[in-house]
Amino acid sequence: MDYAGSAKQIFEAVGGEKNINSLIHCMTRLRFRLKDESIVDDEAVKNIPGVMGVNHQSGQYQVIIGNDVTNYYNEILKLGKIDTGDADQTPDQGEEKQKVNLFNRFANFISSCMSPLIPALIGGGMIKVILILLPLLGWLNEKGQTYAILNIFGDAPFYFLPVMLAYTAAKYFKVTPMLAITIAGVMIHPNFTAMVTAGKAVHFMDLPVTLVNYSSSVIPILLVVWAMKYIEMGIDKVCPASLKSILKPLLVLFVTGTLALVLIGPIGTYAGKLLSFIILFIQGKAGWLAMALMASFMPLIVMTGMHWAFAPIFLAASVASPDTLILPAMLAANIAQSAACFAVVFMTKNRNTRQIASAAGISALLAGVTEPALYGVTLKYKKPLYAAMISGGVTGLFMGIVNLKSFAFAVPSLISLPQFVSKTDSSNLINAIIVLVVSFVLTFILTFVFGIDEKPVKAAAMSEDEPAVKTTVPSGAKETKKVYSPVKGEMINLESVSDDTFAQKMLGDGVAIIPEEGKIYAPFDGQIMTVFPTKHAIGLKSDTGIELLIHIGLDTVNLKGVPFTAHVKDNDQVKKGQLLMDVDLDAIKKAGYDITTPVIVTNTKDFVEIVSNEKTTVTNDDVALYII
Repeated sequence: MDYAGSAKQIFEAVGGEKNINSLIHCMTRLRFRLKDESIVDDEAVKNIPGVMGVNHQSGQYQVIIGNDVTNYYNEILKLGKIDTGDADQTPDQGEEKQKVNLFNRFANFISSCMSPLIPALIGGGMIKVILILLPLLGWLNEKGQTYAILNIFGDAPFYFLPVMLAYTAAKYFKVTPMLAITIAGVMIHPNFTAMVTAGKAVHFMDLPVTLVNYSSSVIPILLVVWAMKYIEMGIDKVCPASLKSILKPLLVLFVTGTLALVLIGPIGTYAGKLLSFIILFIQGKAGWLAMALMASFMPLIVMTGMHWAFAPIFLAASVASPDTLILPAMLAANIAQSAACFAVVFMTKNRNTRQIASAAGISALLAGVTEPALYGVTLKYKKPLYAAMISGGVTGLFMGIVNLKSFAFAVPSLISLPQFVSKTDSSNLINAIIVLVVSFVLTFILTFVFGIDEKPVKAAAMSEDEPAVKTTVPSGAKETKKVYSPVKGEMINLESVSDDTFAQKMLGDGVAIIPEEGKIYAPFDGQIMTVFPTKHAIGLKSDTGIELLIHIGLDTVNLKGVPFTAHVKDNDQVKKGQLLMDVDLDAIKKAGYDITTPVIVTNTKDFVEIVSNEKTTVTNDDVALYII
């Protein structure tokens, strides 16, 4: 490898000495602080020999190299006078970056919090599908107890959405998870819900409490947990250490709970009411335009949880007058989300993405439940979301012109089309079918045209659709090898990691583990290739040829080794289960870093397939990866 040549190309591509504030490196990445990132051509950098990808994160321009990063780093330092400290970026550049990437950052935040919830949402959505189909076939009585209990199964993931979000948001913002969950419990407590239902004025310590039903909502609890981060930090500073175990949970619960009910929680409701007023005003002036806007922006409305603000409008369809706005718009939007997912199924080379997109597409098509599609697929890739919104706008325009009506309340989907049956206007159902077909076909085509930006990288695993070239598979590669979990904790897929370098598998395939204890063990018999100087990452090679990277936490290179105690050194021979590292997880969390630990097979290309264990919690005795 021509390290000097590639290093020079990287140096020039990022703008040279005049554009580099500082340069450091971690186990796999060159981390530049640049004066102006906008002048760098990402595609040009990616095409430099030895570069696996690039990433913009935490004010750094990160060039993903792999295990040879030190050689590139040393060569770049020879090319100019470069600060090797992690100098802060200038305020102006930080503000510009924040403006440019505001939507992407918000979308990534929502997706990070929602992604772990997708299995529950898919499960609830499919239960809803069953509850629609079985009564239609005459196999289930809608008034029976079995139906009622199954309905509870289907409703539970959505009703308790704030509780689940409290947990994932707490992990995102690094606050105490159980306190965040408790606050969510306060917001949907039966007694508070009863107060909301009663509709009488409620005051807490003479402060007015806005009566809002927070079940199934998204934004309120996310705002609350975000505020809780600063509340916890403030209490940590003023609370005496000797009383912290008692006072901290008391104060956090009281202060955050009060703000949740009095101030923060109602913000989302007021935003929803404002949106409802604007849309209804437009509908009164130009119904066709209101329908086009509603159908186009329905995914974003669902994303914020504000679709429930329209409940007084569409619930009227189950009592008296038909709904000519919300439910028809949901029909176009729901089918569009389904079509986008099915298009991704055909386009993706990632088996896990294919499985998620298939289930989400079925859920949206048959049950009208779009959260799995939105948070698991279209919002993640963004372009399928744009395709669905364009399709929604086109079909919405048609619905506004023909004045499509819904005569009953049901979540619009293929199965619930009878809600558009009119006793006096047979064309209403025909128009609904036209909307369904056009929305599906148009979105499917547009998603293919736009693409999903799922570009292959050098370390990516070979997809199951590609023929295996026997000459490139080492001897014995068809035998299944095992990588045991190096740490006890919760195992998640790489796509859920909030770092694109790992989530997009730029360094290779594998899994990630959220540790429960701070001990890292050898996952197989082999040799220590390298213990990084800051000790946040270990490279190993098994006796069977597996090259593995254990990256303890995200961006923990910045901690400069303080929370880590290594028990091995470069070139040591180790046995499975041998203690490699002690880690102070609390110190990492307190410093504001994510403890999620990716376990990556860096020579993925040498194998046919990397298969993760289906367990969600693992110990050091459990297999994490099967290598074929």
